[in-house]
Amino acid sequence: MKLHRITTAFLAAATTLALAACGGGGTPDDSAAGGGGGFSAEPAEGGTVHVLQNADFSYLDPARGFDGGVNNFYRLVYRQLTTSAPGSAEDPNEIVPDLAADLGEVSDDGLTWTYRLKDGLKFDTGDPITSAEVKFGISRAWDPEVGIGSPYLKQVIDAPEDYAGPYRSGDLPTIETPDDSTIVFHLKEPFPEFDAVLAQVNATPFPEGTGQGDEFIHEIIASGPYQLAEYVPGSTIKLERNEHWDPATDEVRAAKPDAWEFTIGLDPATIDERLIAGQGADVNAIAGTVQPATLPRLQTPQLQERVLELPGICTTYMGLNTTKKHMDDVRVRQAISYAIDRTAIVNASGGNQLGAPSTTILPPSVAGHQDFDLYPSADGTGDVEAAQELLDEAGLSDGFTMTLDIRSQESMQAQGEAVQQALKRVGITVELNLIDTATYYETIGTPSQQNDAAITGWCPDWASSAATFIPPLFDGRNIYEKGNSNLAQLDDPDINARIDEIKAMTDIDAANVQWGELDEQILELAPVVPLMVAKTVSLPGENVTGLHSSANAATGGIDYVGVGLKDPEKG
Repeated sequence: MKLHRITTAFLAAATTLALAACGGGGTPDDSAAGGGGGFSAEPAEGGTVHVLQNADFSYLDPARGFDGGVNNFYRLVYRQLTTSAPGSAEDPNEIVPDLAADLGEVSDDGLTWTYRLKDGLKFDTGDPITSAEVKFGISRAWDPEVGIGSPYLKQVIDAPEDYAGPYRSGDLPTIETPDDSTIVFHLKEPFPEFDAVLAQVNATPFPEGTGQGDEFIHEIIASGPYQLAEYVPGSTIKLERNEHWDPATDEVRAAKPDAWEFTIGLDPATIDERLIAGQGADVNAIAGTVQPATLPRLQTPQLQERVLELPGICTTYMGLNTTKKHMDDVRVRQAISYAIDRTAIVNASGGNQLGAPSTTILPPSVAGHQDFDLYPSADGTGDVEAAQELLDEAGLSDGFTMTLDIRSQESMQAQGEAVQQALKRVGITVELNLIDTATYYETIGTPSQQNDAAITGWCPDWASSAATFIPPLFDGRNIYEKGNSNLAQLDDPDINARIDEIKAMTDIDAANVQWGELDEQILELAPVVPLMVAKTVSLPGENVTGLHSSANAATGGIDYVGVGLKDPEKG
């Protein structure tokens, strides 16, 4: 959801980083940057990388978690048949083999994809990873309780209509395992980007029969270079080396540190103070975007060379629940779209250094983006007159009251308050419903718990295609009881039909043009209100290196698989 990718997920959880040096410090590939050692210098072997963050991860179970705060963490402990290239690669957006020896072999009709596993793959238990474990892990995505994460497996792979995962329905016949190293997938319809679907975190293998109920809430079975050493919810996560991981089978994960330690529950201002001071183990620490109040302090010469900045790749938006009273009227939704003050939203989020106003669903970084603004206003402050006219037409001249779901974070509450002030101008009273960050996406992704609107975000699951934005957010046939990403609960026959037409196109570049046009067609219905594209500004410890950006794996932040320390003995 990454709101898997959800832009404000990594702001709130404070787990991702930025990438281009600001203040004249150079670029991340400039060896002169980052205190002379280079942001991207090769890490040494050993040491512990520390991550300071405010909120806990949503889930350790990759079938459940699907947000920008946890997907990068999964990359340290889990593997899939395919994955995103490391951030240090020539093309970090490329999908490459991981557990598979090569990318998939596709049949002439595009409906069958075959993969063969590498030799020597093992879980942290020492047990082998075979095609049966890959199939089992993937089939967990259909479980109505566990499989609330990434939606693509269920959307693309064929399955019996009543299939409800391995715990309830047993074997999934549309995934075949003719031998221990071969796995064959049968799709609903051709999908040329299927390699990218299998790179999603819920395509992680697990031993057959494991992971039912809450088994993976506090314990995991690792397939990556690190295994769970300790987990204290809301406090600490410690990772140690997985001795059964064979680096000869893994061309993606450098895994230079001996360990990782995540400290959770810190006040965001405290995180900033610790990184500015850079004392003790904090020289080996990374965190997410600094607080807006901290930005002016980063301009000092002592800190400028450590500042990392990256333009955003994710859209922050407000979903309007079209099943709710008043929100089921397109005129009301359009009125809200006119009344929103995007300038105030950006200012509430920290100003132009941390965000830019957005009037489209597709951000500029995603293929298919087209510039348009269906609800323009002077300086982006909102057109109150146009909004009031639409409310008058809808018989709501005196306004109404609505409930807005937001994360219980200071910056997110500031966004909610900016929405309150903007809509108050047309008589709409907005009541804020604060939800804990760790459970936010599950809550708003459960239609029975959803209120009138919610502020969230969406990032590309693979940046080369707008297919990772439009269908998950607006296909009415993919509204689930849990793990729902269509927060507007939009089920429009014309939109659904257009999605089918574009998905059937085999020319991905041509399809992206059509996705951009569909973006505009959807926003004419105003099921969501694009607000901003968030940017990141971060201050890693002076001893941290191997900092490379990844749009796919880290929602535009630093890909953890390359991170390490310049001097493992330091700190």
